Amino acid sequence: MWLLCGKEEALLQDGGGSRKKEENARKRILCPLDPKHTVYEDQLAKHLKKCNSREKPKPDFFIQDINAGLKDETEIPEQLVPISFLSEEQMENLIKKLRKASEGLNSTLKDQILSHPALHDALNDPKNGDSATKHLKQQASILGNIEKLKLLGPRRCFVEFGAGKGKLSHWVDIALKDAEKVHFILVEKVTTRFKVDGKHRKKNSVFERLQIDIQHLCLNKIPLLSKEKLPVVGIGKHLCGVATDLALRCLVETYAASCEERNEEPLAKRVKNDKTEKEINTLAKEGNEKNIPEKWTPVAGIVIALCCHHRCDWRHYVGKEYFRALGLGAVEFHYFQRMSSWATCGMQKTSLEASNISTKRKDKQNDGSEEHDDGGYRITDDSTESLPGFLTVEEKKKIGHLCKLLIDQGRINYLQQKGFNPDLQYYTEPLVSLENVLLTALPNHSSSPETTA
Repeated sequence: MWLLCGKEEALLQDGGGSRKKEENARKRILCPLDPKHTVYEDQLAKHLKKCNSREKPKPDFFIQDINAGLKDETEIPEQLVPISFLSEEQMENLIKKLRKASEGLNSTLKDQILSHPALHDALNDPKNGDSATKHLKQQASILGNIEKLKLLGPRRCFVEFGAGKGKLSHWVDIALKDAEKVHFILVEKVTTRFKVDGKHRKKNSVFERLQIDIQHLCLNKIPLLSKEKLPVVGIGKHLCGVATDLALRCLVETYAASCEERNEEPLAKRVKNDKTEKEINTLAKEGNEKNIPEKWTPVAGIVIALCCHHRCDWRHYVGKEYFRALGLGAVEFHYFQRMSSWATCGMQKTSLEASNISTKRKDKQNDGSEEHDDGGYRITDDSTESLPGFLTVEEKKKIGHLCKLLIDQGRINYLQQKGFNPDLQYYTEPLVSLENVLLTALPNHSSSPETTA
């Protein structure tokens, strides 16, 4: 160990003090890319090259607003008053328009509450809490509906929109076991913790996660799809409001339409070129032959659990033509989407003091401020007095359901116009989730699903 004399030690201490003085003299400024942190001014150029907030190069599959729909500024008023500010007469006129537009629509959807053996053990795990069980029941029913539509099979790509942790794709992969050439693309615009993607290491399945807003996603530009040319199955569990419209346009307008323009080779022909008859027979013995599409189709099917209609947006909505044909426009759509939250916001009075709640809070509840939770809603609506003597709690609930149905019918109409055979059904019990409607669609040339006893 080296010993320093008093003079040498003093010099070292003085040097350290000088360095501190220099550092204190250096000026720190806000980072121009993200003002939440600072940087030394004399190191700004170096910092900008490595700052996490710097704009990163956009991937090829990013095309600005490709799925956004046309923007017509003249259709949307500059300012619309909240629902609670409308007069009783204005509300009556809106409800009359809603009921007239909904005439002939079947407000009672068929029950298609299914399950799947892949989730049997998970559903019966005694360690499950109430919330976990409700999630699993929904995933099992969605998976059962995918299978019923003959979409659960080999040689296809599942695109999960609003993937979150990726659990829906996880169960699809489990159900497919060793089916060959199965790909998963998980689309989520935010960074997600506790993803299950990494648990999949099967040689026959490939998982790819894209952090991108659906609004800018061009499936044609994804190398996996452009190279493999596999039929796409669009799936989603509780795809909130506007995200559903963006996903539908992404699938059937910007992807399917462009693929058909290129006259893709039929899948059956490709299979024969790529596979020997022996391998095809092996697939048949495994029971997969009925799930092989008869011919190539860019989008083999769509299975999306809907929710949060109050988060829809007129610009992105795919059912504009349907609304216009009914004599409705952006203003009616705005109020209908807000009123749709009445169907799922609880509607339970908690006290007699509810009528004393301020107008501002009433509007917040009435205007669709509902908490989204797959396990159901526990929100009480103490805003039912915002229209005294005009609407009962039960009437508001029915109107909310009617608004949802009309918005979804616009989506049905859109898919029909694009060559699909769409349907709406209840896929789970209201006690499991109040957002219990599943949108499904198959191309018109597809064989109809097998009926079950």
